[in-house]
Amino acid sequence: MNFKQMNTKAQAGFTLIELMIVVAIIGILAAVAIPQYSNYTVKAKIASVLSSVASIKTAVGVCGQENGGALANCNSGDEGIPATFTTKEIDGVVVTAGEIVITLADGIGTDVEGTITMTPSDDAAAANLTWTNATTVTNEVAAEAITKNNPPA
Repeated sequence: MNFKQMNTKAQAGFTLIELMIVVAIIGILAAVAIPQYSNYTVKAKIASVLSSVASIKTAVGVCGQENGGALANCNSGDEGIPATFTTKEIDGVVVTAGEIVITLADGIGTDVEGTITMTPSDDAAAANLTWTNATTVTNEVAAEAITKNNPPA
């Protein structure tokens, strides 16, 4: 009995080329996704900062109303405005004559160190204040998120 043995070989896995293509695709996706995720986290942290100070903006508005539209006496620790204010993203907040200066904490993102200055409109006697935000932050994404709601010039 002479049996011919068939030399069949089942495919055992992926070829090197197929694996290299998959690694290249994952690398390209990561190169796009990581900066987008970083920008997203910076925007979210800046939004958290701006919403955290909303209570101080309200306190400045109430102070202006109680003082007949004058913001000169609206300072940190006076007229219901908190003397100190810190969060995970905020190192400190100082209010001087209605102007709010926020010092950002470290670790928000790359080039997101500095301050945000919120200046109320000149007409404090109006029914509501209009705020203009300025910043010393050099990160373009963060600076855009800070100033995007400024009133038109």
